[in-house]
Amino acid sequence: MTEAAIVTGAAATARAGRGRFAATIVIGHALKHTLTSGVQSALIPEIKLSLGLSATQVGALSTTQQITGWMATMSAGYLGDRFTKKTGLMLAFSLAMTGTALLIMSIAPGYGVLLLAMLFMGFGPSMFHPPAVGALSRRFADRRSFAISLHGTGGSVGEALGPVLGAGLLLVLFWRDALRVEFIPAIIGAFLLWRLLDTTGASEHEGHATLRTYIASFVGLLSHRTLLLLFLVTGLRAVGQAVTSTFLPVYLREDLGYSSLLVGGFIAMGQIAGIGSQPVMGLLADRFGHKTVILPALLSFAAILAVIPLADGKLQLAIAILALGIFVFSMQSILTSAAVELAGDHLHSTVTSLVYAAGFIGSLSPTIAGILADAHGLKVTFFFSAAVVTVAACILAMTNLKAGRLSER
Repeated sequence: MTEAAIVTGAAATARAGRGRFAATIVIGHALKHTLTSGVQSALIPEIKLSLGLSATQVGALSTTQQITGWMATMSAGYLGDRFTKKTGLMLAFSLAMTGTALLIMSIAPGYGVLLLAMLFMGFGPSMFHPPAVGALSRRFADRRSFAISLHGTGGSVGEALGPVLGAGLLLVLFWRDALRVEFIPAIIGAFLLWRLLDTTGASEHEGHATLRTYIASFVGLLSHRTLLLLFLVTGLRAVGQAVTSTFLPVYLREDLGYSSLLVGGFIAMGQIAGIGSQPVMGLLADRFGHKTVILPALLSFAAILAVIPLADGKLQLAIAILALGIFVFSMQSILTSAAVELAGDHLHSTVTSLVYAAGFIGSLSPTIAGILADAHGLKVTFFFSAAVVTVAACILAMTNLKAGRLSER
């Protein structure tokens, strides 16, 4: 065999290994979102009715989840950069913790134990993104936005399947039993991620930075003005997503009186649109720049949020939710790619964790929206979200994303 043939064969093997690695992560991400979205869209409205919870209490559950999610995200950023060869183990632990949250929620006798379950529900799923996106960013530096958007597409697939699965289970099971059923694929998926990524991730180089060096690099990231503005935009956008994911199912179930199955269908329909939009937006961002894609998406997101409570009838509402699904998750992928690009070669998983942790800005927003809903009705939550997302768009419009990368400073 000639030397050229050997090189060509090695390159083909590397591409195949890279593809398998990405596919495993994307499928694992889809499973995680299938489980979590089913809880949020189909099961929480039933739990609210069954236990007689107020909108403020439902909002506080979401806030609790986001607070622990922030803590998990920050720690996962360090671990993802420090132990790059342990990506499979970290993702498996994330999915196992998600399953534990489902199991605790299924036995909750009252609101206190539900809050405990949400601590786990925030911690487990949030540990997934930094090591997963960091690994993809390192392996696909040539097509970073597209690779990260594929990761997001897995999330959209899960967000589409979750409501249908949750609503389907509620047709034949009580909500407690439905949660116990969903625990099973969480544990099986955790085992498979650990075994599959333990081999496909073998070519990763282990990070050797000391904690002191890591902290110095972390401080350097926080001194980057453009990155800070991007984190702020991400956080304000997260307000719109958090409030919508919390109260849209409740609005459909209570104000409009739709069945659990119809609510699940509406939520799933919106997520289907995001499956196709994310890779398209990723390709556009790689070619034309991140701001060119993110700014129109933010403005569209805000406009759709304001339209939802004004929609008259199922058809108008279906169109609005379908349009909403195009932007809900796709923007997160492009914002993450933009942040990693600005940071250059510095701490891919940590930059990812900061992007997701910026959502902490929105952690209190479901509770605030719940208070507003108890006082003025659920429709006001959508106007509140639209206003905050509009502020995010204004900040991005004044931000220069072409500012120098951190590695060039």
